[in-house]
Amino acid sequence: MSRKLPQWLKVNYNKEAVDEISNLMANLKLNTVCKEANCPNLGECYKKKSATFMILGSVCTRNCRFCNVSDGHAQAVDKEEPKHLAEAVKKLGLNHVVITSVTRDDLQDGGAEHFAKTIEAVRNLNPNTTIEVLIPDLKGVHENLDIVINANPDVINHNVETVKYLYSEVRPQADYERSLQVLEYVKEKAPHILTKTGIMVGFGETDEQVYELMDDALKVKCDILTIGQYLRPSEKHIEITEYVTPEKFAEYKKVGLEKGFKYIASGPLVRSSYKAEEALSINN
Repeated sequence: MSRKLPQWLKVNYNKEAVDEISNLMANLKLNTVCKEANCPNLGECYKKKSATFMILGSVCTRNCRFCNVSDGHAQAVDKEEPKHLAEAVKKLGLNHVVITSVTRDDLQDGGAEHFAKTIEAVRNLNPNTTIEVLIPDLKGVHENLDIVINANPDVINHNVETVKYLYSEVRPQADYERSLQVLEYVKEKAPHILTKTGIMVGFGETDEQVYELMDDALKVKCDILTIGQYLRPSEKHIEITEYVTPEKFAEYKKVGLEKGFKYIASGPLVRSSYKAEEALSINN
């Protein structure tokens, strides 16, 4: 069933800015989740010379029904990628960088060591740049999580993505409780590192289910929450049940802050790394 896109979700791209950043990424053999996931903020962020880098290739070993990132046979790990990414951060003059990845269940550590090497490379070349990593669940293995934690990024984000009730439909290869356990373990091991999670709405969740998710995230001491509208990438992906209004997003933010989150970004075009640098102000 096709739904007419509401006015509040219509965005314009700055083609010149998009082309400039796209060319830089191509020259350094880097991927951005902005492009791979077809993010609606791509034009705005590229214009600001900001991007969320996606390491470990562009092919995911899982097949979530909402995601536009390619699934299939994973690519070989590029050992030069940490260095190239650090160079891109320097060329872009980023104050804050977000690094994410596809899920790599084919790798013994889920890609944790590559995350750590990338954090180290960015920090060595850009000592004043704050670093956020948006990690997959790394199979929920504590030793894998320890590798990322020990690299000491400023923020560790792991997205729950949707409410518990819809997990089997939206994320059949993931596990709601495991994702919460990832956030809980990070905060237990490194209380000084900000933890963050994000969800999309528009799958058919109820307000009560969203508030239950907030409570679950707060029980594991998650600091930051992002809430955005699910946008269907293609006919192959799970359908949208509704376009949630800006007023409802404002209500979610109000309730979440009252419940105890330190920072919430909630809006139709919000994505987990959208204006991520703003959230760091809660530590100042």
